[in-house]
Parts: sequence; structure tokens; C-alpha cells
Amino acid sequence: MKEEIIIAGFGGQGVLSMGKILAYAGLMDNLEVTWMPSYGPEQRGGTANVTVVLSDSPISSPVLDSYDTAVILNQQSLDKFESKVKPGGTLIYDPYGIHRAPQRTDINVVRVDAMEATFDMKSAKTYNMVVLGALLAVRHLVPLESVMSGLKKVLPERHHHLLPDNRDAIVRGMELVGQS
Repeated sequence: MKEEIIIAGFGGQGVLSMGKILAYAGLMDNLEVTWMPSYGPEQRGGTANVTVVLSDSPISSPVLDSYDTAVILNQQSLDKFESKVKPGGTLIYDPYGIHRAPQRTDINVVRVDAMEATFDMKSAKTYNMVVLGALLAVRHLVPLESVMSGLKKVLPERHHHLLPDNRDAIVRGMELVGQS
């Protein structure tokens, strides 16, 4: 198994955190992992993306030209990365703030209304966890318990009281794509 993933959106949407949590979850699941963030100097509000590779064998390079899976959270990222999803790959997107839906027909396109779900949950800070839940449901990369272990590692101890809310958000994301 080898999965090459790009997660892309605006800084402040939790893009880099989502990638880091996924990478830690892979480590907890004894996978080989690379995590490579990329963001502009404006971090919050500017575009940001992270490449994560999960594999059961050594990874030769974290630098990629194409991806098995793209998680897209804004129009600029859709414009930049839609063409870089491998044929037969998966593109997961939240339509909130996207004015042109993905056009490709040779990939699996999954819409997840994550922003709307966070409004319903009254918990905008868990947006990235809703999206991560959708990714986990669609791609089955790592088990939920490994993600929770990764989240516990990434989240400062003073915020560990938020772990149940984050778990609920991940499960909600899984439900949104109908595969909980």
C-alpha cells in the first residue's frame, strides 16, 4: 500500500494540522510516512498545502508531481491540483467558497459539506476534523484510533479536553460521505 496525498486550502483552515495528524496516525499504524508542508509568508489567509505519503514500504521521495488523493478546500487549490490527481484517483472537496466544481470524469470526486456541518455542530474549529473524517471514510488509510492517537500527540496537552469534540467531528465527516 502506498498513498500519495495533497491537502490544500487557505492558511487557517487546518490544512497543515490535518496533514500532521494523518502523518502521526500513519506512524502509530507502523507505516512509513513523509509530511511536507508548503505555505506562503502570510500563513493565515494565504494558500497552504501539505503532501503526505503513507506506505508500507520505504518512501523514496516526498516530492510529487501527481497524487492518488487530493483534499481541496478552496478554489485556488482546485485550479492548481485538480489536474494533478492520477487517473482513477480521488478528489475530495468542500464546495464552501468554491465557485467551479471539479470537472474531471476520470477520477472519483467526493463532495463533503464540511463547513455546513460545522455550522450545524456549532463548532467551526473542528472543520479540518470533519474533512479528515471524510478522507478516512473514502480512502480507509488508517483506523480512527490511530488518528486519535496522532491527534493526542499533535494537540497540546492543555487542549486534550477537546479530543471528544474532535472525535465527534471526524465521525461526522465519515457520516457526510455515507461511509461511517
